[in-house]
Amino acid sequence: MRILIMGGTRFVGLHLAEAALAAGHDVTVLHRGRSGAHRLPRATHLVADRDADLSVLRGRSWDATVDVSAYYPRQIRDLAAALDPGAAGRFLLVSSMAVYDTPAAPGFAEDSPLRPADGPEPDTVTGETYGVLKVQCERAARQAFGPRTLLVRPTYVIGPEDYTHRFDYWVQRLARGGEVLAPGRPDAPIQVVDARDLAAWMLTLLERNASGAHHAATPPPFTFGGLLDAVASAVAPAGTTVTWVAEEFLRAAGVADRALPLWPTSPELRATNTADPAAALATGLTLRPVADTARDIPPFEPLPETLTPDQEADLLTAWHRRQRGRRPAPPRTLSPRGVG
Repeated sequence: MRILIMGGTRFVGLHLAEAALAAGHDVTVLHRGRSGAHRLPRATHLVADRDADLSVLRGRSWDATVDVSAYYPRQIRDLAAALDPGAAGRFLLVSSMAVYDTPAAPGFAEDSPLRPADGPEPDTVTGETYGVLKVQCERAARQAFGPRTLLVRPTYVIGPEDYTHRFDYWVQRLARGGEVLAPGRPDAPIQVVDARDLAAWMLTLLERNASGAHHAATPPPFTFGGLLDAVASAVAPAGTTVTWVAEEFLRAAGVADRALPLWPTSPELRATNTADPAAALATGLTLRPVADTARDIPPFEPLPETLTPDQEADLLTAWHRRQRGRRPAPPRTLSPRGVG
């Protein structure tokens, strides 16, 4: 199979390209030449900026096209316009769980209502516009490439090559040991998928000529506490403990969401982390244990917005004072790493 990957040199796209090449497929990756190209010596490389000029696609055709880098519907429309008629083959868009309006109940399926997205197309990606843009991207994909378009809606994607380092933060923190501050409640739902499992399964969908929308996530119930327990089982030294600190306490201390990655902070976010992946599992999605993913995460430099060890220690000290019924001393404010 001849496969075009729009953005095939980072994270999910890179894992997909590697899986497709290992399976004997003919892979073309379109990218800006900034990262990861050296990892794919057997792929055909088309260097272009999808926001500027896609003329390099003219006169070429593929059996399948996978778009892992579309954030705006105009990018999908521009891609369709740049391709010769029928040149894309089967089209697969990597979308997001963020497309959903607040689900009515845990275990929601792919037909759960989507976010309202009939207004103007946002011109920037923010926490507020991301979900709307992904809905509009899905709509643009179906309009451009037909009703048999594949829509893959992953939850938090984790694993090697993740440039966001959200999951990796907890791997590195638990590997350091000691008392670990965890935000909120251990029973808060969360879902993840290893990028390598996601890539292998997307390739299976293309090989089977599948269509429609599919979730990619751990089956519920899966919790933040379960996630940290799994990571700890893989990397934490003996004597490591996890202390759960109430959300209202952290908010009063000025701790930002990004200071503790993957923190399920809102009811809407927690509800969205209860999706039913039965359709994906029935079509071949195989999920490795979270502990195995944790073992494969390499060291990295701490994210500038996450808690420093001193900030974490101050917060834990203040929290324990409060729990003992004493008047809590306010945590020391340290900037810019996540507090203040």
